[in-house]
Amino acid sequence: MSEPILAADPHAHVRRPAVGYAMVLAATALWGINGSFAKAALSSGLSSFRLTEVRSTGAALILVLALLLTRPWSLRITRAELPFLLLFGVAGLAFVQLLYFVAIHRLEIGVALLIQYLAPVLIALWARLVLEEPVRRRVWAALVLALGGLSLVVDLWSGVALDGLGVLAALASAVAFALYILLAENAVARRDPFSLLALGFAFAALFWAVVQPWWSFPTEYLNDRVSLDGSLVSTTLPVWALLLGVVLVGTIVPFLLLLAALRHLSATRAGVTAMFEPVAGALVAYALLGESLTGTQFVGGAIVLAGILLAQTAR
Repeated sequence: MSEPILAADPHAHVRRPAVGYAMVLAATALWGINGSFAKAALSSGLSSFRLTEVRSTGAALILVLALLLTRPWSLRITRAELPFLLLFGVAGLAFVQLLYFVAIHRLEIGVALLIQYLAPVLIALWARLVLEEPVRRRVWAALVLALGGLSLVVDLWSGVALDGLGVLAALASAVAFALYILLAENAVARRDPFSLLALGFAFAALFWAVVQPWWSFPTEYLNDRVSLDGSLVSTTLPVWALLLGVVLVGTIVPFLLLLAALRHLSATRAGVTAMFEPVAGALVAYALLGESLTGTQFVGGAIVLAGILLAQTAR
Protein backbone atom coordinates (compact mmCIF):
# COMPACT_ATOMS: atom_id res chain seq x y z
CA MET A 1 0.00 0.00 0.00
CA SER A 2 0.69 3.34 -0.63
CA GLU A 3 2.07 4.65 2.45
CA PRO A 4 1.37 8.36 4.69
CA ILE A 5 2.83 11.99 3.97
CA LEU A 6 4.13 14.30 6.75
CA ALA A 7 5.09 17.96 6.70
CA ALA A 8 8.58 19.18 5.88
CA ASP A 9 11.12 19.66 8.64
CA PRO A 10 11.32 23.41 9.30
CA HIS A 11 14.78 23.02 10.84
CA ALA A 12 16.43 21.70 7.67
CA HIS A 13 19.54 23.77 6.86
CA VAL A 14 20.30 22.94 3.23
CA ARG A 15 17.53 21.96 0.83
CA ARG A 16 18.46 19.79 -2.16
CA PRO A 17 15.22 19.12 -4.07
CA ALA A 18 16.84 16.56 -6.38
CA VAL A 19 17.89 14.49 -3.36
CA GLY A 20 14.39 14.79 -1.92
CA TYR A 21 12.72 13.60 -5.12
CA ALA A 22 15.15 10.66 -5.33
CA MET A 23 14.27 9.65 -1.76
CA VAL A 24 10.52 9.80 -2.38
CA LEU A 25 10.86 7.76 -5.57
CA ALA A 26 12.99 5.21 -3.71
CA ALA A 27 10.28 5.02 -1.05
CA THR A 28 7.61 4.39 -3.71
CA ALA A 29 9.74 1.55 -5.12
CA LEU A 30 9.94 -0.04 -1.66
CA TRP A 31 6.17 0.31 -1.23
CA GLY A 32 5.82 -1.40 -4.59
CA ILE A 33 7.92 -4.31 -3.30
CA ASN A 34 5.89 -4.27 -0.08
CA GLY A 35 2.70 -4.91 -2.06
CA SER A 36 4.17 -8.18 -3.36
CA PHE A 37 5.33 -9.20 0.13
CA ALA A 38 1.94 -8.41 1.63
CA LYS A 39 -0.03 -10.22 -1.06
CA ALA A 40 2.16 -13.33 -0.66
CA ALA A 41 1.70 -13.25 3.13
CA LEU A 42 -2.06 -12.97 2.73
CA SER A 43 -2.06 -16.00 0.42
CA SER A 44 -0.93 -18.12 3.40
CA GLY A 45 -4.31 -17.64 5.03
CA LEU A 46 -3.18 -14.90 7.42
CA SER A 47 -5.95 -12.32 7.67
CA SER A 48 -5.68 -8.66 6.64
CA PHE A 49 -6.41 -7.77 10.27
CA ARG A 50 -3.42 -9.75 11.56
CA LEU A 51 -1.12 -8.42 8.84
CA THR A 52 -2.09 -4.87 9.77
CA GLU A 53 -1.43 -5.66 13.43
CA VAL A 54 2.03 -7.01 12.63
CA ARG A 55 2.91 -3.97 10.53
CA SER A 56 1.68 -1.44 13.09
CA THR A 57 3.25 -3.16 16.08
CA GLY A 58 6.57 -3.86 14.37
CA ALA A 59 6.88 -0.26 13.16
CA ALA A 60 5.89 1.09 16.59
CA LEU A 61 8.48 -1.01 18.42
CA ILE A 62 11.32 0.02 16.14
CA LEU A 63 10.44 3.72 15.90
CA VAL A 64 9.71 4.13 19.62
CA LEU A 65 12.92 2.27 20.55
CA ALA A 66 14.92 4.52 18.21
CA LEU A 67 13.52 7.61 19.91
CA LEU A 68 14.03 6.19 23.41
CA LEU A 69 17.71 5.73 22.56
CA THR A 70 18.16 9.14 20.94
CA ARG A 71 15.46 11.65 21.95
CA PRO A 72 13.30 10.18 24.72
CA TRP A 73 11.83 13.57 25.62
CA SER A 74 10.13 13.74 22.21
CA LEU A 75 7.78 10.92 23.25
CA ARG A 76 6.16 12.93 26.05
CA ILE A 77 2.41 13.26 25.59
CA THR A 78 0.13 15.89 27.12
CA ARG A 79 -3.39 15.05 28.19
CA ALA A 80 -4.75 17.39 25.53
CA GLU A 81 -2.92 15.41 22.82
CA LEU A 82 -4.43 12.03 23.71
CA PRO A 83 -7.70 12.30 21.73
CA PHE A 84 -5.90 13.56 18.64
CA LEU A 85 -3.19 10.87 18.76
CA LEU A 86 -5.85 8.21 19.23
CA LEU A 87 -7.72 9.45 16.15
CA PHE A 88 -4.47 9.81 14.20
CA GLY A 89 -3.22 6.33 15.10
CA VAL A 90 -6.49 4.44 14.67
CA ALA A 91 -8.32 6.25 11.85
CA GLY A 92 -5.24 7.61 10.13
CA LEU A 93 -2.84 4.67 10.40
CA ALA A 94 -4.54 1.46 11.49
CA PHE A 95 -7.48 1.71 9.12
CA VAL A 96 -5.64 2.99 6.06
CA GLN A 97 -3.37 -0.07 6.27
CA LEU A 98 -6.18 -2.51 6.99
CA LEU A 99 -8.35 -1.26 4.15
CA TYR A 100 -5.40 -1.32 1.74
CA PHE A 101 -4.58 -4.93 2.65
CA VAL A 102 -8.23 -5.93 2.20
CA ALA A 103 -8.21 -4.21 -1.19
CA ILE A 104 -5.03 -5.89 -2.51
CA HIS A 105 -6.27 -9.25 -1.21
CA ARG A 106 -9.33 -8.95 -3.48
CA LEU A 107 -8.00 -6.77 -6.33
CA GLU A 108 -4.86 -6.47 -8.40
CA ILE A 109 -2.34 -4.29 -6.55
CA GLY A 110 -2.26 -1.66 -9.30
CA VAL A 111 -6.04 -1.28 -9.36
CA ALA A 112 -6.16 -0.96 -5.56
CA LEU A 113 -3.46 1.73 -5.64
CA LEU A 114 -5.22 3.61 -8.44
CA ILE A 115 -8.38 3.84 -6.34
CA GLN A 116 -6.46 4.71 -3.17
CA TYR A 117 -4.75 7.57 -4.94
CA LEU A 118 -8.06 9.35 -5.24
CA ALA A 119 -6.96 10.69 -1.84
CA PRO A 120 -5.19 13.79 -3.29
CA VAL A 121 -8.43 14.64 -5.13
CA LEU A 122 -10.39 14.34 -1.87
CA ILE A 123 -7.90 16.63 -0.15
CA ALA A 124 -8.20 19.23 -2.92
CA LEU A 125 -12.01 19.04 -2.69
CA TRP A 126 -11.82 19.47 1.10
CA ALA A 127 -9.62 22.53 0.68
CA ARG A 128 -11.93 24.06 -1.92
CA LEU A 129 -15.39 23.18 -0.57
CA VAL A 130 -14.90 23.00 3.20
CA LEU A 131 -11.96 25.29 3.92
CA GLU A 132 -12.94 27.55 0.99
CA GLU A 133 -9.33 27.90 -0.07
CA PRO A 134 -8.47 28.58 -3.73
CA VAL A 135 -7.02 25.60 -5.61
CA ARG A 136 -5.14 26.54 -8.77
CA ARG A 137 -6.37 25.10 -12.04
CA ARG A 138 -3.02 23.52 -12.79
CA VAL A 139 -3.36 21.45 -9.58
CA TRP A 140 -6.65 20.00 -10.86
CA ALA A 141 -5.04 19.44 -14.26
CA ALA A 142 -2.08 17.69 -12.61
CA LEU A 143 -4.40 15.40 -10.65
CA VAL A 144 -6.38 14.53 -13.79
CA LEU A 145 -3.14 13.79 -15.66
CA ALA A 146 -1.73 11.65 -12.85
CA LEU A 147 -4.94 9.64 -12.37
CA GLY A 148 -5.37 9.21 -16.13
CA GLY A 149 -1.81 8.00 -16.43
CA LEU A 150 -2.30 5.59 -13.52
CA SER A 151 -5.36 4.10 -15.21
CA LEU A 152 -3.13 3.28 -18.19
CA VAL A 153 -0.39 1.86 -15.99
CA VAL A 154 -2.79 -0.59 -14.32
CA ASP A 155 -4.40 -1.34 -17.72
CA LEU A 156 -7.82 -0.42 -16.35
CA TRP A 157 -9.42 -0.21 -19.79
CA SER A 158 -8.70 -3.81 -20.82
CA GLY A 159 -11.56 -5.29 -18.82
CA VAL A 160 -9.95 -5.73 -15.39
CA ALA A 161 -12.15 -7.86 -13.14
CA LEU A 162 -13.34 -5.84 -10.15
CA ASP A 163 -14.46 -7.27 -6.83
CA GLY A 164 -17.18 -5.20 -5.14
CA LEU A 165 -15.82 -5.53 -1.59
CA GLY A 166 -12.29 -4.87 -2.83
CA VAL A 167 -13.38 -1.65 -4.57
CA LEU A 168 -15.24 -0.47 -1.46
CA ALA A 169 -12.18 -1.21 0.68
CA ALA A 170 -9.93 0.73 -1.71
CA LEU A 171 -12.33 3.70 -1.73
CA ALA A 172 -12.48 3.66 2.07
CA SER A 173 -8.67 3.47 2.11
CA ALA A 174 -8.55 6.62 -0.04
CA VAL A 175 -10.74 8.42 2.50
CA ALA A 176 -8.58 7.18 5.39
CA PHE A 177 -5.40 8.20 3.56
CA ALA A 178 -6.77 11.70 2.93
CA LEU A 179 -7.77 11.94 6.59
CA TYR A 180 -4.28 10.84 7.61
CA ILE A 181 -2.63 13.58 5.55
CA LEU A 182 -4.99 16.27 6.84
CA LEU A 183 -4.43 15.17 10.45
CA ALA A 184 -0.65 15.05 9.93
CA GLU A 185 -0.55 18.53 8.44
CA ASN A 186 -2.46 19.80 11.45
CA ALA A 187 -0.22 18.02 13.96
CA VAL A 188 3.25 18.88 12.69
CA ALA A 189 2.82 22.45 13.89
CA ARG A 190 2.95 21.06 17.44
CA ARG A 191 5.12 17.93 17.17
CA ASP A 192 8.07 16.80 15.05
CA PRO A 193 7.21 14.29 12.27
CA PHE A 194 9.35 11.42 13.61
CA SER A 195 7.77 11.34 17.06
CA LEU A 196 4.33 11.89 15.53
CA LEU A 197 4.83 8.84 13.35
CA ALA A 198 6.19 6.74 16.23
CA LEU A 199 3.30 7.64 18.52
CA GLY A 200 0.77 7.16 15.73
CA PHE A 201 1.99 3.61 15.17
CA ALA A 202 2.09 3.03 18.94
CA PHE A 203 -1.60 3.97 19.28
CA ALA A 204 -2.42 1.84 16.23
CA ALA A 205 -0.60 -1.10 17.84
CA LEU A 206 -2.48 -0.60 21.12
CA PHE A 207 -5.76 -0.53 19.21
CA TRP A 208 -5.03 -3.84 17.51
CA ALA A 209 -3.80 -5.38 20.77
CA VAL A 210 -7.24 -4.67 22.25
CA VAL A 211 -9.22 -5.78 19.19
CA GLN A 212 -7.25 -8.99 18.68
CA PRO A 213 -4.83 -9.77 21.57
CA TRP A 214 -1.38 -11.02 20.69
CA TRP A 215 -1.81 -14.24 22.67
CA SER A 216 -4.46 -15.27 20.13
CA PHE A 217 -2.11 -14.74 17.15
CA PRO A 218 -2.21 -17.71 14.73
CA THR A 219 1.48 -18.63 15.07
CA GLU A 220 0.92 -21.79 13.02
CA TYR A 221 1.14 -19.65 9.87
CA LEU A 222 4.61 -18.25 10.61
CA ASN A 223 6.65 -21.20 9.37
CA ASP A 224 4.44 -21.93 6.35
CA ARG A 225 6.22 -21.32 3.06
CA VAL A 226 4.44 -19.47 0.25
CA SER A 227 5.53 -18.75 -3.30
CA LEU A 228 6.00 -15.35 -4.86
CA ASP A 229 4.47 -14.27 -8.18
CA GLY A 230 5.68 -14.01 -11.74
CA SER A 231 9.16 -15.27 -12.55
CA LEU A 232 9.73 -15.91 -8.82
CA VAL A 233 6.80 -18.32 -8.56
CA SER A 234 9.23 -21.15 -7.88
CA THR A 235 10.73 -19.17 -4.98
CA THR A 236 9.17 -19.80 -1.58
CA LEU A 237 9.66 -17.88 1.65
CA PRO A 238 8.40 -18.52 5.17
CA VAL A 239 5.59 -16.25 6.27
CA TRP A 240 7.69 -14.82 9.12
CA ALA A 241 10.27 -13.60 6.57
CA LEU A 242 7.54 -11.94 4.51
CA LEU A 243 6.19 -10.23 7.63
CA LEU A 244 9.68 -9.01 8.47
CA GLY A 245 9.92 -7.63 4.94
CA VAL A 246 6.58 -5.84 5.33
CA VAL A 247 7.76 -4.17 8.55
CA LEU A 248 11.29 -3.25 7.46
CA VAL A 249 11.15 -2.87 3.66
CA GLY A 250 7.52 -1.80 3.39
CA THR A 251 7.25 0.41 6.46
CA ILE A 252 10.35 1.46 8.41
CA VAL A 253 12.81 2.11 5.56
CA PRO A 254 10.44 3.96 3.20
CA PHE A 255 9.03 6.04 6.05
CA LEU A 256 12.56 7.02 7.06
CA LEU A 257 13.35 7.86 3.44
CA LEU A 258 10.24 10.01 3.32
CA LEU A 259 11.17 11.76 6.55
CA ALA A 260 14.63 12.48 5.17
CA ALA A 261 13.12 13.70 1.88
CA LEU A 262 10.96 16.17 3.77
CA ARG A 263 14.15 17.99 4.74
CA HIS A 264 14.39 18.94 1.07
CA LEU A 265 10.76 19.04 -0.15
CA SER A 266 7.47 20.46 1.06
CA ALA A 267 4.77 18.01 2.13
CA THR A 268 2.64 18.89 -0.92
CA ARG A 269 5.40 18.17 -3.41
CA ALA A 270 6.35 14.96 -1.62
CA GLY A 271 2.70 13.87 -1.61
CA VAL A 272 2.14 14.43 -5.32
CA THR A 273 5.46 12.73 -6.13
CA ALA A 274 4.31 9.71 -4.12
CA MET A 275 1.58 9.23 -6.74
CA PHE A 276 4.37 7.54 -8.68
CA GLU A 277 3.92 4.51 -6.39
CA PRO A 278 1.73 2.46 -8.79
CA VAL A 279 4.20 3.14 -11.60
CA ALA A 280 7.05 2.06 -9.34
CA GLY A 281 5.07 -1.05 -8.42
CA ALA A 282 4.66 -1.94 -12.11
CA LEU A 283 8.38 -1.39 -12.73
CA VAL A 284 9.28 -3.53 -9.70
CA ALA A 285 6.98 -6.29 -10.97
CA TYR A 286 8.66 -6.03 -14.38
CA ALA A 287 12.20 -6.14 -12.95
CA LEU A 288 11.75 -8.71 -10.18
CA LEU A 289 8.73 -10.78 -11.11
CA GLY A 290 9.17 -10.87 -14.88
CA GLU A 291 5.77 -9.30 -15.58
CA SER A 292 5.46 -7.70 -19.00
CA LEU A 293 4.86 -4.00 -19.59
CA THR A 294 2.99 -2.77 -22.64
CA GLY A 295 3.59 0.40 -24.59
CA THR A 296 0.37 1.78 -23.13
CA GLN A 297 1.70 1.27 -19.62
CA PHE A 298 4.93 3.09 -20.48
CA VAL A 299 2.86 5.97 -21.89
CA GLY A 300 0.78 5.98 -18.70
CA GLY A 301 3.94 6.21 -16.59
CA ALA A 302 5.12 9.18 -18.67
CA ILE A 303 1.74 10.89 -18.17
CA VAL A 304 1.98 10.36 -14.40
CA LEU A 305 5.42 12.00 -14.45
CA ALA A 306 4.00 14.90 -16.46
CA GLY A 307 1.27 15.36 -13.85
CA ILE A 308 3.82 15.30 -11.05
CA LEU A 309 6.01 17.87 -12.83
CA LEU A 310 2.99 20.11 -13.49
CA ALA A 311 2.01 19.97 -9.82
CA GLN A 312 5.51 21.11 -8.83
CA THR A 313 4.92 24.40 -10.69
CA ALA A 314 1.82 25.23 -8.61
CA ARG A 315 1.47 26.33 -5.03
